[in-house]
Amino acid sequence: MARYKHTDNSQGLFLTVNLREQLLPDTFEWTIDYLINQIDISSFEQNYNNDNLGAAAYSPRVLLKIILYCYSRGIITSRKIEKTCRDNIIVKALAEDCEPDHATIAQLISANSEAVKDLFAQILLQCQKLTLITGEMFAVDGCKLPSNASKEWSGTLADLTKKRDKLEKYIKRLLLKHKDLDKDENAQKKLNKYRKTMGDDAERRRRSVEALEEKLEKLNVFLRTAKPKTGVSGDEVQSNITDNESAVIKSPHGYIQGYNGITIADSGNQVIMCAEAVGSGAESGAFPKMLDSLEDSMKMITKKEKPLKKALLHGDTNYFTEDNLQEAAKRKIDVLIPDPQFRRRDPYFAEKKDEKVKKKHVKTYSLEDFMYNGKKDNFVCPAGKTLEYKCDAVLRNNSGRQYRAKPSDCVNCPLIESCIKRRTSRKPARALYVVYRKYDKNLSEEMRNKIDEPVNRELYSRRMQIIEPVFSHMTYCKGMNRFTMRTQVKVNIQWLLYCIVHNMWKCMKPLSGKYAG
Repeated sequence: MARYKHTDNSQGLFLTVNLREQLLPDTFEWTIDYLINQIDISSFEQNYNNDNLGAAAYSPRVLLKIILYCYSRGIITSRKIEKTCRDNIIVKALAEDCEPDHATIAQLISANSEAVKDLFAQILLQCQKLTLITGEMFAVDGCKLPSNASKEWSGTLADLTKKRDKLEKYIKRLLLKHKDLDKDENAQKKLNKYRKTMGDDAERRRRSVEALEEKLEKLNVFLRTAKPKTGVSGDEVQSNITDNESAVIKSPHGYIQGYNGITIADSGNQVIMCAEAVGSGAESGAFPKMLDSLEDSMKMITKKEKPLKKALLHGDTNYFTEDNLQEAAKRKIDVLIPDPQFRRRDPYFAEKKDEKVKKKHVKTYSLEDFMYNGKKDNFVCPAGKTLEYKCDAVLRNNSGRQYRAKPSDCVNCPLIESCIKRRTSRKPARALYVVYRKYDKNLSEEMRNKIDEPVNRELYSRRMQIIEPVFSHMTYCKGMNRFTMRTQVKVNIQWLLYCIVHNMWKCMKPLSGKYAG
C-alpha cells in the first residue's frame, strides 16, 4: 500500500512577510501604488483639521489605494472593504499594514466630491503622458446601474398615497385579527403547542406590526414634504422614498431603480475622458454638460484653445434631438448622431428582407402635402378634409402642436393607403405634428442625410467598439455593477471612482517594463 507524507492544516504558521514585495511589477496593485504616489492629493487633505488636536488620521493616499484596488475586485461596500483590509495580503501591502474601519472608508468617498474630480483629471494626465489618448474620435453612451434604493418604494405621489392608505387599512385589520386570537383560548393553546418551532406567537405578531408601522411612518414623512417629480417631457415621473434622486430606468435586464452613468471614451485605447451619473433614463438632456466636460478635459491635456476642432463624436439615437445638434454646431464639434429610423434606410438590411413578406413601399403624405389655413388654424388634407388643432404635445423631446382629422373622414377615404401607414384601430384618424421652430436651420434633417452617406455609416460602425467594451470591463470584468451610495452627488463620486479604476487599468501595460522605473 502506498505511503504519503503527513499533512496537517490545523497548525498555525509564523511567516516572515515583506509587504513591499507583495506588490509585484506589471500587476494592477503595483500600478495603483505607482500612480497614487505620483499624483498630488492635497485636495483630499483639506478636510483634515487635526494639526494640533485630535487623534492621528489615516493618510488619504493609503485609503485611496485600498478603495481603488477593492473596487477593481468587485468589493464595493465599505464593510467588505474593511474586512478585506484584515484578510487580504495585497490590500495589507497597499494599506501599509493599516486597518481602517468602514466609517473612515465611507467618509473619504462621500465627502470628497471635488477632490475625486481632481483625482480623475490627474489620472487623465497620466494617460496622456503614456500616449493613450488620440483625441481624434470619441463616443458617448450611458450605463444603467441599480442604486441603493428599492423599486418597491417608487411611484407617483398619487400611487404612494394609495399605498399608504392600503397599508393603514391592512394594519387595522391585522390588529383586529390579533385581538380575536388573544380572546380565543383554544387558539392560544394550539399556538403555544408549537412554541419551540414558532417561538412566542404574541412576540412574533408584535414585531410584524411594528415593522409595518415603521413602513407607514416612512411613507407619511415622505408624503408630508414631497413635491411631484417631473421628467424630461414635463410630466410627473415616479418618486422614490429611499433615494428620490434615483429613477426607474429601463435597462437591458428589465426595469431597475438606479442611475445612468454617462461617459465619453477616446477611440485610441478606450480611455474615459469624462463621466457623469444622472438620475434619469433619458440621456439626451445630459449631452451639453458632457460636451463641457469633454472640452475641459481636452483643454487640460492638450493645452489648446479648441481641442475638438478636428475630432468626431459619436452618439446613439438617444442623443438625436434638434437641441443637441444645435449645441454641437454652436461649439463647432463634428458629431454623428443618427435618427431612430436610420437602420430602416440601410440598403444592406433592405436586401436581407424576405421578398415574400416584404411589403410594397408606399410613400405616405407628409406635412408638405397638407395646406395650412392661418385664419382658422387648421390643415386641409389632399382629400379635402380638415384637420383641427387638438393640443400641444411633446414628441421625442420636441414641443409642438397636434392637428387631427375626424375618424369618420378617414375611415372610408380613398387615399387612406397613401395617408395612414399603420391602422391600429377600427376608426383611424390622420394626425399631424407641427414642431415649434426654435432654430432657423433644421440640423435634424441634415443629420438624416449625413448618416445615409456610406462613409458616415462606416464611421458610425466604430461607435460600439469604442464605448461598449468600457462598460463591459467595469461591470462584468471588474464587478462594479451597482451603486452603494445614495443621492446623485455621492453616486457621481462612486461612478468617477469606477472610471478611474478603468483608466488606471489602461495604464498598467504601458507602465510595465521600461516605464516601471
